[in-house]
Amino acid sequence: MKVLVIEDDHKIAGSIKKGLEQEGNTVDLAFDGETGLDLATEVNHDVVILDLMLPKMDGIEVSKSLRKENIHTPILMLTARGGLSDKLIGFESGADDYLVKPFAFEELIARVNALTRRPSEIKNSKLIINNLELDINRFEVKLENKNVGLSRKEFQLLEFLMKNSGRIVSKDDIMSRVWSYESDILPNTVEVFIGYLRGKIGKDKIKTIRGFGYKMEEK
Repeated sequence: MKVLVIEDDHKIAGSIKKGLEQEGNTVDLAFDGETGLDLATEVNHDVVILDLMLPKMDGIEVSKSLRKENIHTPILMLTARGGLSDKLIGFESGADDYLVKPFAFEELIARVNALTRRPSEIKNSKLIINNLELDINRFEVKLENKNVGLSRKEFQLLEFLMKNSGRIVSKDDIMSRVWSYESDILPNTVEVFIGYLRGKIGKDKIKTIRGFGYKMEEK
């Protein structure tokens, strides 16, 4: 696995690099946001470990820029800020997971592995509901033939909803398939990401079934 670590603290960056390489990974390092963004756009990585507070360009701007460029590499954001509002800002920028400093290296590895894991049952196919198309192989979503930029978690959530079109899926169903129960997710994570998706593909695409969950279906 090829990992990009964007972290301005050289000691922390070096420790992460050493640990990841001991796990058999290849690691690129960047110590500021601009250099990190350049590396992330020029080189294909399996995951980006991104510090929030960076010189030249902070982690939020790096994440937003990558998503605007339609780069869907999973992003694990690192920060000393663990408040609810900080996490929501990170997720909204396109980050897929959030790890608060200080952290155990074992947890970082577990989260990186979770972000890069793909369900074994995924086949080469496209999912289409009305004017919305999701291409699993190319990691692309189109609405009325126009590309829609999604974070990896948003993509996985939409994929799960589309695969289950016509049936109601509960929050527990979504959390167990899109997020692991062990992840340090927020109590309202599902609602937050449903809101992000609705903002990008249209509010009418995902129906809320009060007391039960969510549903997508063909008209």
